[in-house]
Amino acid sequence: MSRRRVLPLLILLLGVGGFLVLKATRPTPPPVEPRERVWRVQTLVVQPAEHRPLLSLFGRVEAPDRIRAAAPVAGRLLEVLVRDGDRVTAGQRLARLDPRDLEPRLAQARAEVEKELLKASHDREALDQERELVRLAESAFSRADKVQSQKFGSESAVDEARQQLARARLAVTLREQSLAEHPARLASLQAKLAEAERDAARADIVAPFDGRVGKVEAAAGDQLQTNQAILTLYPLDRRYVRAKVPGNYSAELRAALDGGEGLVARGTYAGRAVSAELERLAGEADARGVDALLRLAADADAPVGAFLELFMERPPAAGTIALPFAALHGGDRVYRVDDSRLHGVRIERVGEVAGPDGGQVLVRAPELPGGTRVMVTHLPHAVDGLRVEEVR
Repeated sequence: MSRRRVLPLLILLLGVGGFLVLKATRPTPPPVEPRERVWRVQTLVVQPAEHRPLLSLFGRVEAPDRIRAAAPVAGRLLEVLVRDGDRVTAGQRLARLDPRDLEPRLAQARAEVEKELLKASHDREALDQERELVRLAESAFSRADKVQSQKFGSESAVDEARQQLARARLAVTLREQSLAEHPARLASLQAKLAEAERDAARADIVAPFDGRVGKVEAAAGDQLQTNQAILTLYPLDRRYVRAKVPGNYSAELRAALDGGEGLVARGTYAGRAVSAELERLAGEADARGVDALLRLAADADAPVGAFLELFMERPPAAGTIALPFAALHGGDRVYRVDDSRLHGVRIERVGEVAGPDGGQVLVRAPELPGGTRVMVTHLPHAVDGLRVEEVR
């Protein structure tokens, strides 16, 4: 075998031998021990107590006692002294009708009453005279009848005397009837006078209570018809928020109202705090629930028609726990921490409460006695037995 062919084989054999020697003499790595991953979570020590859950309401401000100031009679509007949204006090003049449209009717009504009083006075005087005429006619008839019975007078004279007596008696009857009807006629005319005086007094439109002008619907110079609206006005202390309450809360709220418990709702409007107290629930319900009427505080700066979001306190719920929403898993489950491991607990959601950092969910669970540590970090992959480390 030639030298040139043996040399590559020797080099190849030396390389393989070196590789085998290195492989045989390499150090053995230490075995890898599997470690369980530990999740760092925050916990909260819970203590069941009595809380007042909140009910979120969304409603509209309305004023059932709103009035429409209208023209009592047809006439011209002389002036309007307020504008939309103005606050007014009881007795303040709001608008004025032209008195020249009302004074003639008032003067005519007064004249009719005076005329009836004078007529009654004249009727009483005339009645005395007509009764005297009846007495004279009776005497004349008696003489004519006596003369005719003695054959000294004619029958026509007796008939004429009888007619005179009948006419005199008829005049007395009619005068007595007129006097008898006088109180009724006078009462009717006085009623018309009172109506005219009332309308004349209403020429000055004044506020019947402290309130706010809702809308002015007429301007100075307008020719108004009877009962045509001039403006609307509502009292500030009788405004209500009408909100829909889910049906499952209605029995609870009715029981609280029947027991005299005041349920207060709070919210904001235009950056300002507002409050209202539940006064009553509607007598009818629909698929969305029942209407609740909450009386708005008089100092609340929320106009009629405004929409408000309020949070109303419900009756106290005993044995409940307030937790951050992050503690919920699946809506009806939380995890307690025992020996650094998670244990799922089914809970009953009671409502919501206000917390130091915002809203909190209110739950009830017999498996969470006082002193239990509950995980308040939301872990999407949380399962029973998961190892955790509490972060202080």
